[in-house]
Amino acid sequence: MQQHERFMQRALELAHQAEVIGEVPVGAVVVADNKIIGEGFNEVIRNSDPSAHAEAQAIRAAGRYLNNYRLVDTTLYVTLEPCAMCAGLITHARIKTLVFAAKDPRTGATGTAIEVLNHSSTNHKVEIFSGLLEQESATLLQNFFREKREIAKKNKRNKKV
Repeated sequence: MQQHERFMQRALELAHQAEVIGEVPVGAVVVADNKIIGEGFNEVIRNSDPSAHAEAQAIRAAGRYLNNYRLVDTTLYVTLEPCAMCAGLITHARIKTLVFAAKDPRTGATGTAIEVLNHSSTNHKVEIFSGLLEQESATLLQNFFREKREIAKKNKRNKKV
């Protein structure tokens, strides 16, 4: 369990990096043989790239590290349940295990909002674990969005003046 927490803690550190640059605070790491081989955080806005989710960034880095698009026998740690796009990417990369912190009731694609990752039609199944450092991740996300709403409300009031 300590190994899992260490890797999720690194994903949380990466989520904080996303927050600092104004991105939704999500971080991810890919691990093989107890070693981080890829990491990333949301960079959608900074890169003007709707596919630059934390999971995609970490998976791209791991693929470059292994010089292979298949990430067999790897584990992906991510601070938020993957969306449909990322679930498809996880499947195509053949990641063995997914460990995520907080569930995403709006777009979570491991069964929370929809089931994409282990849908009966897919030819690759992923072992899924959720809830590791869930509170830390959920609090980070809630605070981020609360601050965004407060800024928007303030800007709206200033426009009326």
